[in-house]
Amino acid sequence: MTQLNNRFSTFFLIALMVFLLGCASTSKQEGTGEYFDDTVVTTKVKAEILNEPSLKSAEINVETFKGVVQLSGFVNSQADINKAVEIVRRVNGVKSVKNDMRVK
Repeated sequence: MTQLNNRFSTFFLIALMVFLLGCASTSKQEGTGEYFDDTVVTTKVKAEILNEPSLKSAEINVETFKGVVQLSGFVNSQADINKAVEIVRRVNGVKSVKNDMRVK
């Protein structure tokens, strides 16, 4: 019976290690916790852009990876780009902003 318990314990530990390593992040893939953190940051950023009446939020795309927010899309002026970047930098959880927006 002891041998059976040892095998079960060994199997359980291996399964637990595989599960935990599957949730870990790499340089190109987020871990589970980071994915949810980035989803929250993206939602906050979209809400802040939506609350800015001078920006057309439907034309600005927001993506977040490990706290780095990428903005893309087309806006009416360089001032709109500057305003969007300024708004995003103030959002809690944003580590940096990558600006790929273009003027129409």
